[in-house]
Amino acid sequence: MKAHLEANDLWGVVEEDYEVLPLPTSPTMAQIKNQKERKARKSKARASLFAAVSKEIFTRIITIKSAYEIWSFLKNEYEGDERIKGMQALNLVREFEMQKMKEFETIKEYANKLLSIANKVRLLGSEFSDSRIVEKILVIVPERFEATITSLENTKDLSKLTLAELVNALQAQEQRRRMRADDSVEGALQAKLQINQGEKSKWKKYKKMNFNTQKAAAITSNKSGDNNKGFPPCKHCGRMVHPPFKCWRRPDVKCEKCNKLGHHVRICKSNLQQKNEAQVADQQEEEEKLCVATCFTSSSSTECWLVDSGCTNHITHDQELFRKLDRSQVSKVRIGNGDLITVEGKGTVAIESCAGIKLIYDVLYVPEIDQNLLSVGQLVEKGFKVIFENKHCLIKDVNDKEIFSIKMRGKSFSFDPLKKEQAAYPATVNSTKAWHKR
Repeated sequence: MKAHLEANDLWGVVEEDYEVLPLPTSPTMAQIKNQKERKARKSKARASLFAAVSKEIFTRIITIKSAYEIWSFLKNEYEGDERIKGMQALNLVREFEMQKMKEFETIKEYANKLLSIANKVRLLGSEFSDSRIVEKILVIVPERFEATITSLENTKDLSKLTLAELVNALQAQEQRRRMRADDSVEGALQAKLQINQGEKSKWKKYKKMNFNTQKAAAITSNKSGDNNKGFPPCKHCGRMVHPPFKCWRRPDVKCEKCNKLGHHVRICKSNLQQKNEAQVADQQEEEEKLCVATCFTSSSSTECWLVDSGCTNHITHDQELFRKLDRSQVSKVRIGNGDLITVEGKGTVAIESCAGIKLIYDVLYVPEIDQNLLSVGQLVEKGFKVIFENKHCLIKDVNDKEIFSIKMRGKSFSFDPLKKEQAAYPATVNSTKAWHKR
């Protein structure tokens, strides 16, 4: 506001608050002109202040007659004394320190936000250097800018790095990342456009080829009172309200819900599940969809461990095997027959191996199953090597040291850690459970 008044040569009126003296008895033309100019400047300054404030503030200053008094009122009301300005500056500094860069925010937007807070502090009379903003950006920016920051640390003196240099360097990297992302999106959009154009062409061709058939069907429909759209019977569902390539029951369409071919998601049978099943799914804290085709619930148990490539997590039913068990890790798992069973914890299990006691981490505690399972996927994820060859399963640790050598029995690989020989199942496995260990 001060800059606006100074640009219009009105700041002197606000600062001095001079009085306009009456004209003498016989005024000269210069005196008359000077008096008019002084009156006009005071009126213009007052009008400028009225126009600059909000409606709420305007109602409070409308009765004040001079620009000097209006400015004094606003200064005392909103700027306050030194103590109040110090408190305001402290609050702004606290706000500055709490600012974090969001994932969707650009580096320019984040830097402008920090600079805006810094300028507010400076307006209150407190010192706030650009180097402080530079340090804030270097510390708080996300990991995607780590390469640029490392390059700046190796090539420049960060104590002399200006805010503009830092923002420009980070913005350049941001633009390169955005260009790569735009290229991939553009390719996807072009492919989608080609598909849409192909489908439109297919639709026009279909309508042209079947014009006579549609016309005949429409005539028949009008005669019989049927309200269909005049399409020939669909070869997939038999209805006459759509062309075959728009049918929801096409054999090539894939449901987005159950991932099965032959129907659209709008007519998926899974949408008709009972309410009690939905309530069970909502109450569970976490459902880990494990492809556990190798186990099922049973009242019997065994001490053997089965090496399973279809299971996504290690599972045991024996609580005594755990060295450490976290009972708060409660969730649900889905077994091969589709049933949901409860996971009552997760922890670390100690197993006797060729190399001594071996700790297996992230093992689920599921009392309802009848089999201890070692997940091939989880072993590989943790750095272990699992090799199947010559009817043996070799498991090596991260140091390439062999810890298990398991012989195939009954088309499965299982072992009992309590026995000396690292192979397990007895030859008398009943036929009822033989199929699920393949």
